[in-house]
Amino acid sequence: MFGEAILVFNKEVAKDLIYLRKQGMQLHSKMRFISAQFNRMLSGNLWKETATHANQMAQILEKGLRQFSQIKITNEVQANGVFAIFPPAIIPKLQQQSFFYVWNESTFEVRLMCSWDTHPEDVENFIEQVKLEIAGL
Repeated sequence: MFGEAILVFNKEVAKDLIYLRKQGMQLHSKMRFISAQFNRMLSGNLWKETATHANQMAQILEKGLRQFSQIKITNEVQANGVFAIFPPAIIPKLQQQSFFYVWNESTFEVRLMCSWDTHPEDVENFIEQVKLEIAGL
């Protein structure tokens, strides 16, 4: 996906907004090609199916991480992200296998995101890698 969508329900505001977007050079010249993605994503239930899947993967990830006393989940998982404090020694090793950010470098809180293309095996493999790294502490 590429692009962004702005929903404006007041038609008077919408007219001015389109002009401002063009003047600010924030509108791509081939916007119809970018917009085609939104047509597909917003028709039917594709948007909901992909979001639901990503959210379910995050729930599975959270459950898997809770088995480790060395890891603290810092926020309730309400969407597709898991925030957790990891032992600092294992973060670089895990990042060699999986891409993720250290959200807060002073507390070693990491941000783990799931998406439409995250598979249960991906989550299981990550949990197994965490298990191996924690065992090596």
